[in-house]
Amino acid sequence: MDFSTHKPVQIVIGDNSIQNNASLLALGKKALIVSGRNGADACGAVGDITAALAKCGVAYARFPKITENPPAPVCHEGGAYCRSEGCDFIIAVGGGSPLDAGKAIAAYANNPHMDVMDIYDADKMVNPCLPIIAVPTTAGTGSEAAPYSVLTIDNGLCKRTFKHASSYPKYSFVDPKYTYTLSHDYSVSTALDAMAHAIESYLSPKANAVSKEAAAFAAAEVWAVLFENADAEGEKDAGGFTRKQRERLMYAACAAGIAISHTGTGFPHPLGYSLTLSYGIPHGKACALFEGDFISYNRLSYTGSALLDELAEKMGCSLEDMITRIPAKAECHIELTAEEAETLIDRVAGAGNYANSPYVISRGEMSDIYRRLFVK
Repeated sequence: MDFSTHKPVQIVIGDNSIQNNASLLALGKKALIVSGRNGADACGAVGDITAALAKCGVAYARFPKITENPPAPVCHEGGAYCRSEGCDFIIAVGGGSPLDAGKAIAAYANNPHMDVMDIYDADKMVNPCLPIIAVPTTAGTGSEAAPYSVLTIDNGLCKRTFKHASSYPKYSFVDPKYTYTLSHDYSVSTALDAMAHAIESYLSPKANAVSKEAAAFAAAEVWAVLFENADAEGEKDAGGFTRKQRERLMYAACAAGIAISHTGTGFPHPLGYSLTLSYGIPHGKACALFEGDFISYNRLSYTGSALLDELAEKMGCSLEDMITRIPAKAECHIELTAEEAETLIDRVAGAGNYANSPYVISRGEMSDIYRRLFVK
């Protein structure tokens, strides 16, 4: 797949992509490096970034405060810190959370009048985001290719997505070596997120030739590595993956990000958000739990059934395998009461994702899914 054609993000892929393209990091006079506390340093990404900035004569400050499921207030704090340090562009490095947070910080930083929730009010987003560079260190969200910034609001009970025409990264550096330090379990979860993006994008009414090519590529690559153990011969890293497998998963995640930049996602995402926020189930696994139902319900639609058959053929697998093996790979088992299930659904029942597939599930069908999966 040719990543260079994706617009408006210029995606630079391959080993040592930052070192070999250091001049692209000179987007301004001073960068704010947005990251989590440890991971981006441990994998070597921050060291590569700071060395490249030094080579370009660009100063930087750091904001290493991003946790999983980044809270909007923390990003608002990051925007204020960015202004106080005189930073004029953002380098977001890490998994999906730091990348998403970097986009929000870029918005808050250039709109000092905005309060925390004003980021969701287009009329109050007077100025564009500061320029953004994205450096993913996981193979999952594809945030480096998309404008979305998923933030936690309501004291950690809900997620809400911010996006703006200016929240796309200007440059993204996609280097598989940054994933070599990831654990097996974490790598599986992020790969399942990429798989969910690919399937949900392929079925979206907003899909086009570009998004479908990217989604099919991503789904086939993740299926080959995660479910068929392709390219398993050779030295394995700490997470149990070969370098070739890491490369395939990293590029698949980026391709899936390209796909959802055109289409958005389907109902497994909002249904999974409540499990992540209330029970700590990692995002990719939470989405995977609902992927079998997403496929099963969409098979009831003539259009959905045709698209699914088409995708399964491109992946080289059967729909029955997808329905059973993707949720099983999440290896998550929780038990809820009927009342707890309804509360979790109520928090996400109004999401726009439900309409983003040929078959649109009802509120009652959301309950049916939750009860079948979790209520004993």
